[in-house]
Amino acid sequence: MRFRQGSREQPGYQSYLLRLWRTGEAGKPVWRASLKSTHTGKKIGFACLDGLFAFLEEQIAIVEQRIADGESTE
Repeated sequence: MRFRQGSREQPGYQSYLLRLWRTGEAGKPVWRASLKSTHTGKKIGFACLDGLFAFLEEQIAIVEQRIADGESTE
């Protein structure tokens, strides 16, 4: 399957709206985050930045696997 460069369906392209906010838990500040896919509108919340980073790394791994499986990014 071939994908047009710049297409939302291109496997090498992901786009999210990122929201970050700081909350306090027992006097200790914690950063929260949410992502909203600009393609699907799906929202995902994260209780900490480590969760956000793990999600993004997972998404990158999925894209890399698609590319390795022969899906073109051209």
